[in-house]
Amino acid sequence: MDPSVTSGLYRDITDLAQQSPSWVRHFVEIGTEAVILIFGVLFVVSWWRTRSADSRAMAVAVVGPLATAVAYVGSELFKSAVQEDRPCRAVAGAAASLATCPPVGDWSFPSNHSTIAGAAAIALAIAWRRIAILTLPLALFAAFSRVFVGVHYPHDVAVGLVFGGLVAALVVLALTRPARALIETMRTSRTGVVVWFAGPGPAVRPDIGSAPAHGGSAPVPGHGPESGYGPGHGPDHGPVGDSRRLRRQKGRHGARS
Repeated sequence: MDPSVTSGLYRDITDLAQQSPSWVRHFVEIGTEAVILIFGVLFVVSWWRTRSADSRAMAVAVVGPLATAVAYVGSELFKSAVQEDRPCRAVAGAAASLATCPPVGDWSFPSNHSTIAGAAAIALAIAWRRIAILTLPLALFAAFSRVFVGVHYPHDVAVGLVFGGLVAALVVLALTRPARALIETMRTSRTGVVVWFAGPGPAVRPDIGSAPAHGGSAPVPGHGPESGYGPGHGPDHGPVGDSRRLRRQKGRHGARS
């Protein structure tokens, strides 16, 4: 992509950065790096919460970091192929960058930070849908911050976000099934570290209506004290049975007389 297409927008954003209050500049300078650590923590939380979930849920959670790593490697390959210089050196008349301009050879397109953020945001959202309300804004902040501190063009971060998100979605889709099989195998292991990593899985609930413990037999429908059939019960037992017996006895006495 021709860098001149977004050079004007780059100047506008870097001018905004220079005119912003000092606390805003410091916040963005710290946040542009810290957001990657936040995504790392969220991956750990996502894995931990699925240790007691089914094997598929955990497979999606543990594949997420791998998908992000694959997206990062792809971003590096793009950089080596395109070799776009950083805007903090190439754009004439732009305000000074807040962050130190990377050296020559550390290419600009696409943005690694944006690629990682886009991939992590999508991978986490697939594994943990409710967290998307946090991960997607974080990814947008990560992308904008790279332009704000002056080390990337707007098109660098836009392509990085889209590329990272697409790669993450495809990798999660491709690896969930084999990862699920691996998790199920790990959960049958007796090795402590493996069991700790894979987790116990969902709790097993006893089936309703199963045979009672201690060798007892399950009640048979239509029998027992409540049904009127069983020891001391039945057609010839109880109040109704007594009246039937009396009528039969009276009939036999009448026949004799």
